[in-house]
Amino acid sequence: MPKNSKAVKREIDDDEVTESVKDLLSNEDICEDSFKKSSLTVEDVSQKKERDAEEGSEEDEEEEERPAWSSKLQYILAQVGFSVGLGNVWRFPYLCQKNGGGAYLIPYFILLVVIGIPLFFLELAAGQRIRRGSIGVWNYISPRLGGIGFASCLVCFFVALYYNVIIGWSLFYFSQSFQQPLPWHECPLVKNKTNTYVEPECEKSSATTFYWYRVALDISDSIAEGGGLNWKMTLCLLFAWTLVCLAMIKGIQSSGKVMYFSSLFPYVVLICFLVRAFLLKGSVDGIVHMFTPKLEIMLEPKVWREAATQVFFALGLGFGGVIAFSSYNKRDNNCHFDAVLVAFINFFTSVLATLVVFAVLGFKANIMNAKCVEMNTRKIIDLLGNEINPSLIPHHINLSHVTSEDYQQMTNIIRGVMENDYPRLGLDNCNIKEELNKAVQGTGLAFIAFTEAMTHFPASPFWSVMFFLMLVNLGLGSMFGTIQGILTPIVDTFKVRKEYLTVGCCVLAFSIGLIFVQRSGNYFVAMFDDYSATLPLLIVVLLENIAVAWVYGTDKFFEDLKDMLGFTPYRFYYYMWKFVTPVLLLGLLIASIIQLGLSPPSYSAWNQLMAKEQSLNYPPWGLAVCISLIVIAMLPVPVVFILRFLNIIDENAGGLSTVSYKKGRIIKETACRTREEEEDASLLQAKTPSEAPSPMPANYRKQSGPPTGADNTLNGSCGTGYIMPNITDIRDMPESDL
Repeated sequence: MPKNSKAVKREIDDDEVTESVKDLLSNEDICEDSFKKSSLTVEDVSQKKERDAEEGSEEDEEEEERPAWSSKLQYILAQVGFSVGLGNVWRFPYLCQKNGGGAYLIPYFILLVVIGIPLFFLELAAGQRIRRGSIGVWNYISPRLGGIGFASCLVCFFVALYYNVIIGWSLFYFSQSFQQPLPWHECPLVKNKTNTYVEPECEKSSATTFYWYRVALDISDSIAEGGGLNWKMTLCLLFAWTLVCLAMIKGIQSSGKVMYFSSLFPYVVLICFLVRAFLLKGSVDGIVHMFTPKLEIMLEPKVWREAATQVFFALGLGFGGVIAFSSYNKRDNNCHFDAVLVAFINFFTSVLATLVVFAVLGFKANIMNAKCVEMNTRKIIDLLGNEINPSLIPHHINLSHVTSEDYQQMTNIIRGVMENDYPRLGLDNCNIKEELNKAVQGTGLAFIAFTEAMTHFPASPFWSVMFFLMLVNLGLGSMFGTIQGILTPIVDTFKVRKEYLTVGCCVLAFSIGLIFVQRSGNYFVAMFDDYSATLPLLIVVLLENIAVAWVYGTDKFFEDLKDMLGFTPYRFYYYMWKFVTPVLLLGLLIASIIQLGLSPPSYSAWNQLMAKEQSLNYPPWGLAVCISLIVIAMLPVPVVFILRFLNIIDENAGGLSTVSYKKGRIIKETACRTREEEEDASLLQAKTPSEAPSPMPANYRKQSGPPTGADNTLNGSCGTGYIMPNITDIRDMPESDL
């Protein structure tokens, strides 16, 4: 080829290079304009941020570094341990006894399916999808409702303060159970210079009641009388917080291993108690009493309200512990299966605990009824010939050995003959059903009624040790979830060291918890139990439901679930989240407020002289504390909303830019262009996405420093920018490089 032909060829090639560079630059300008336009559209970016987060490399690395459960079993045991707590043992049996026996199970099961499982599934899915604690989850879903997460943390803290005190009480009884006979077996004797007599306070009540109020708590007569610290309970509270701190200090790596024992041991004890109780006289009477339905009671609205409240608290909704535990799961975990499984395990645990309680209480009722018959038979013998005609006693009845049926027959005959004078005789109506109808709950069931029944067990110290060790484990399982509901959101949001935060939280809680171990501490426990959690948690869960179903969008949440689970959940959940559960929660909230308004705040105080409980109204400062507990718990919700609404806090802080924890540094996952936007830019060149030329030629050099300004995502790549070589550099490049 001649030289002039080569020159022409070179000129043509130069023109082609210039045109290709221009095309490249125009492509780059289009990409930049498209990105700037999309970055200004906040709503569009926020709607696609979940997909962007999955495509971003920073999110992948964060997922790898976030702690995870070592096995699915460990996670299920953690959720079961959190949801199955002391309420299953001493609250559910009481409600069952009070609200129609076996008939109560019907409204409870219906509300478990309608309210419990859908809301439990919602919290599990939100935590697993977003992989943050409660603060991060609700900031992500709706920045203006970000106060929900802070409110959950406050409620968890309030509950942890007094819940660990109950564990301390159980530890005290556990430590006192290693002796024969048990110290609450009988009333103590008081000796003076002249004679010995039974302690009057104990004689008027019972041995277990006296031991609980006077020996264990050394309780004052009212909440206004502090009485100083109870050093025995102070040491037990310190030990309880030490156990919680050691178990939680390494996060789920340490607490997860403890769950194998704390979650499974209570089932071993309950089954052992059930088998032992069935071998005792009278246990069947308790079981029959439990399952005898009173259908007329089931139609009362109060029964449904109490069943809904029990479902609500039994699953631990609103505390943040459910979200915290599920945030350590893999994103493809089947959380729907987990929600149904844990909810039904919780239900059957409540039924199992109720069987045990009623079997033991049936045995106790027979013991107490036998004592009643024996005592009143002595009265009849003393009255024979004076007040009672001996001919009224049937000939077949042996007064040296009177059964319950014999006693009922005698008293019926005497009452029929001496109708007007019968009350003057002072004979009690010894009836097993009346004894079983004496409803007890909470500490009255665990530390009085149940302990009294166990004193009549063969080898009673062994059963006492097992029972109170079970209570400790049930309490610790719930405490782990409660503390996790505090630690996980704070660590995710503020990036503090978990070890320091755990120790600091436990020390602070123990210091504040000293008010619960003074002589009037039991009254403060009742105050916090009644007012620090009920209303705030109802409001929190109602706002959670609204945030997901109406702010974030049920349709979008269903798409997220399909992407995460690999299948679309049942349409049942769509209607529950969007319509049914918000209405039911609102109705439950209104009913709870009305109930509080109709019944002034009061508490049960122990009267030492009368040796019985009496209801007292709170003093003015007590009312102020009750109101403050509710207000403080809910304060973060309106505060965060106002700060976001007035742009005092950048609303994008919870939307476009989410914080990741990556190798000790805080990294912001900047909103980036989606694949669809890149395809749109390609279509501007009249080519399909697959045919579109790559905007990154071979001579692009990857940016080594941190990207700045609009250059950080020029080509739709998250967190990676490329710097275009200078045009003069292109012209000076060898032809082969071009």
